[in-house]
This record gives sequence, C-alpha cells and structure tokens, in this order.
Amino acid sequence: MVEKMKLLHITGPKGDIDRVVNQYLNKYEIHFENAMTSLNNLKNVRPFVEANLYKEAFQKGEELKQYLDASKKTDLEVTTEQAKEIILSVHRELSEVAGQQEGIQEKLRQIKEWMVQIAPFLDLDFEICKLRDFHFIDFQFGRIRVENFHKLEQYVYQNPYTLFYECNNDKEYVWGVYFVPHTHRVELEAVYASFQFEEIQIPEDLEDTPRKAFDKAKERLAGYEKERERLQMQAVETIKGREQEILAACGCLDNYCRNFDIRKYAACTQPKDKGGEQYILYGWMAAKDAAKLERDMAMDEQINWVEQEPGDDVAAKPPTKLKNPWILRPFELFVEMYGLPAYHEMDPTLFVALTYTLMFGIMFGDVGQGAILLVGGALLYKYKKMRLAGIIAVAGVWSVAFGVLYGSLFGFEEAIPALWMKPNEDIMTTLMIAIGFGAALILIAMALNMVNAVRARDYGRLLFHQSGLAGLACYGFVVVCALLFLTGHALPAAALTVAAVGIPLLAVLLKEPLSRLLERKEKIFPEGSKVMFFVEALVEGFDVLLSYATNTISFVRVGAFALSHAGMMGVVMTLAGLEKGNPNWFVIILGNALVAGLEGLIVGIQVLRLEYYEMFSRFYSGTGKPFVAFRDKKG
Repeated sequence: MVEKMKLLHITGPKGDIDRVVNQYLNKYEIHFENAMTSLNNLKNVRPFVEANLYKEAFQKGEELKQYLDASKKTDLEVTTEQAKEIILSVHRELSEVAGQQEGIQEKLRQIKEWMVQIAPFLDLDFEICKLRDFHFIDFQFGRIRVENFHKLEQYVYQNPYTLFYECNNDKEYVWGVYFVPHTHRVELEAVYASFQFEEIQIPEDLEDTPRKAFDKAKERLAGYEKERERLQMQAVETIKGREQEILAACGCLDNYCRNFDIRKYAACTQPKDKGGEQYILYGWMAAKDAAKLERDMAMDEQINWVEQEPGDDVAAKPPTKLKNPWILRPFELFVEMYGLPAYHEMDPTLFVALTYTLMFGIMFGDVGQGAILLVGGALLYKYKKMRLAGIIAVAGVWSVAFGVLYGSLFGFEEAIPALWMKPNEDIMTTLMIAIGFGAALILIAMALNMVNAVRARDYGRLLFHQSGLAGLACYGFVVVCALLFLTGHALPAAALTVAAVGIPLLAVLLKEPLSRLLERKEKIFPEGSKVMFFVEALVEGFDVLLSYATNTISFVRVGAFALSHAGMMGVVMTLAGLEKGNPNWFVIILGNALVAGLEGLIVGIQVLRLEYYEMFSRFYSGTGKPFVAFRDKKG
C-alpha cells in the first residue's frame, strides 16, 4: 500500500535551523521540497544562501581521523565553535610534524626513483664515476630490444670503433653501455639510434659501483622508513591526550556539514527591518511520523508549523512511499522497475505477488524443482537480501503446489498421483484453461483501472475508457458468451449481443466527447475536422478489438509452458533410459538442473511480460515520485 503523507510547513528563526535539524528532523524520515519553487512569486522571500564557516575545520578534521580509531565513541559534547577551535589547534600542533613527514616522503620518492634508474646496471662491476675521467672515449647507458640487439651484435663485431657491454636482460630488453671514440661519436650515435637504442641517464652523483651504490640506497631507504614511522608515532602521541576532544569535534563538524545541505531546500523571509529573518521548510512525512514530530515540537516556542493534506491545492506533488508486509516487499522490485504508483494510485504490489507467482507455478509445476527454488531463494533472500531471490522463493511455493496437482516430481510423472490433471495428456483443455485464466485476469485489471479512476476522480476514464466500465461490459459479455458456447449452452439473442457489445464499444470510440460532456466543457469535440475525428475513432475501435483479442490469446503461453516443462522432462527421462528400468542418474540430475535453470529463467521473463503488457498497461500508470528521506541523501 502507499503510505499516507502529510506536508509540513516548518518555520523559525534563521539562526535556529541547525538546532531544529539536529534535535527534531534527524529522528524522522522526511522528504524535503524546494521551498522557493512554491514561494518564488513572493517579493519578500529569497533562497537560504549561507557560506559554510566550518568547512575548512571539517576538512582538517578528516585529515586527523587517520590517527584515530574510528570505532571509538565519546560522550563528550561540544558546540560547533568549540569543535572548530579544537580541530584547528590540534592541526597547528601537528603542522611541524606534517612538514617533516612531507620532507621524508619526498626523499623516499627520490631514492626509489634513483634505485629504479640504476637497477638494470647492477652487474656492471666498475665505478661509474671513473668513466667520467675518460677524455677520448665517450659512453652511453641505455636499453635495446632483444630482436634488435642480435643485429647490433653483428655490427659491433665488425666495427672496430665501438664496444657494447651487456649489463642485464629480460624477455623484451637488453640493458647495457656502449663506448665510442670521441672522434666517431656523432656517426655512431646515429647507428645506435637506428637500432632503436633508448638512452638512459645515470645519476650524476653515482660515485661507486652500481651494486654498492644500490645497497647503500637501500640502507638509506630503510632509515627514512623508520624516520617516517617515528614521525607517525609522534603525531599519534601528540593527539592521544586529546583523543576524546577530537572525536567529539569531528563528530560535531561532520554532523553540521551533513546537515548544512538543508539550506538547499529552505527559503528565507526578508522583513522590512534587518533582523528577525525566518527560514521556511516544506517537507513530506508519513502521517504517523508527522504526528510524532508535532508532539515533539509542541512545546518548542522557536518553531511554528502548519500541516497540510495532499490535495489539488498543494503545489508539490506528494512522493510515494510503499509500505507492505515483509512477504510482499520483494515484489516491490517489479513495481519499481515499471514505475512507482502515483500518490493517489493503487499500489499493485499485492496484485503482482499473487498473479506473478501463480502464473509461474502453473507454467513450472514440479514438486522437486519447485522445492529447490523455494529453499535456494529463501536462503539467498535471508543472507544476501536479494529481492529477486525472495520472489523466486514464493514462486517456488506455487511450483510445488502445482507439481502436486500435476503429479510431477523431478520429471517423474508417475511418482506421485496427480490431484488435478496432467497437462500433456489433454493439450487442448490445458490451452483453453490458460486462455480462460487470462481473460479473468484482464477483467480484474479492468476493475482495478476503475478503482484508480475513482481515486483520481477521472470519471471519463471510469466510464468510457477501453478498460473502464464500457470496456468491462463489452469484453465481459464476450467472455460470458464464449463460456456459454464451450459449455454447450444457448447463446443470447443476436439483438442482445449487438446491443451488449455495440453500445459499450461505441462509448469507447466516443470517450473524448463524452468525457468533455461529462465535465461540462463548452467544446465537446476536439478542434479539427469532425469527419477526421470519426475516421480516427473507427481506426481506434478496430485497435481496441484487436487488443482485446491479442491480449487474451497471449495467455496461451501459460498453458504452452506447462506443456513444455512436461515435454522437456520427458526428453531428459528418455535420454537417461528410464524406460529400460536402469536409468542413468547423472543424466537425470544434470537434465533437471538444465531444465530448472533454463526454463525457470524463460518462464520468469514471460510471466513478467504478461504482467507489464497485458495487465499493467490496462490499469496502472507508474508515474509516482519516489520518497527520498533527507537523512538518506546525506549518506
């Protein structure tokens, strides 16, 4: 069902808004509307615009949280000003330590980069600083792809003016250093470049062999890591003595900044004198919560409120909040997928829960497979909170029930006696029952459409819509005639049939002018040519009759899948050799798993299609606005 809502107008002194949110509004679920949307035509009202003076302190508090145990709680309470001062003072105390930490972090970064540069050349057992003393020989470190290195080796072997020393290699690259005379440097650099030799600059401060320098860098790295840990401990010890204060301050500022967004929805009055500004809040609440909130605020002289019922005079559209028993809540998933009901519209959750699971059971009737769906769905719903699993569990109950009626247990059609019928033994009866079942559901959907029309006070829709009273009379009479024919009874007289079908159908064709006449409008017919109106009405009438027929015939699939299930399981039993008396149980188990998974998925989709296209489209609009509580938005 749709929760009954009330619109609250809450006003009070501008500076008191945070207290009101903390003391009252945070206790309840309230859906705020933008007050300026309704009040923007008033000259003395403006948006509630205010700078967050505590944003900086809040951000610095977030930095301090890295030193705190977030699971700890405190009973200490502080004001926002006190919280700001606490955070800023602690942050100043830690600023020196933080500066040292940044310096250490930068040194760690530089050392790691330095180590990466020389790592490929650790096998070069030579002090690189001595290479720089060469006056007639130039050198260059770098890397080359393996496939190009083999070509380079041949060139170096044949050229007396260069030498390449390999330092390291992997599957892709070879790292090394080449030497050339100073007089041949330019041309040989071009040759190495042609082999795609990538130059690598070795640090200028490398005075030892790469291996020794690398080991010394590791020692320096470990020393800086210890220094960083020491500074971290120093920071923790610095704030440990004020932990309770910091926790209270962070909680206060966090709560304040979260509540600060309330100003987006509020408006402010602008009185003639500069003082005395008042805030204005509009919010929807469940009627029972609104009553509790009013009792809480009754003795608060700083707050004024007005309660308003949803109605035509309310500018804001009421949001929709569904409230159903626990067993129906999973089926809200299908309702939300189509669209929430409008506030005055009927909640179709119960209808979906009954019809969806019933049709699923008819199409997938098997005691064993249904029991697996029931148990598996119930466990997933309980532990994983999957709404779809909850739907599957309830559908499994109906699968078990119809499995008993069909006498089917894991495909063994003779294991238990059928209490009703075996679908594959009377195919025509199965299909005709499915069509009759579909016709009954369509009639129920028409009745629900009439209920929604009364709720919406749309009497034209109630009387003249194809799913209204006229459509119900026309379609219902045809269904009655079909039942009389199938049971061997005489049909009504031709004149009665023409009148019972023709008059309601004519009302459906003329629903627009009849609705205008009912509403006492001056122009009964819409603008344009009356000839074209009647032509369009005739085409629409043909479409209405066609939709009645196709919607009814669509329910053949309910019986068809009942037959399909029996047929597929029959194939599994044949493949397993059941008729020979020594069945292959592995084939039976595998076949049951495949049929349950594949057919269960297809049946679930087909039933949902019937819900949406054959029934929902007749009575349900799904144009509701979701109820979103302010405290949920903040998270």
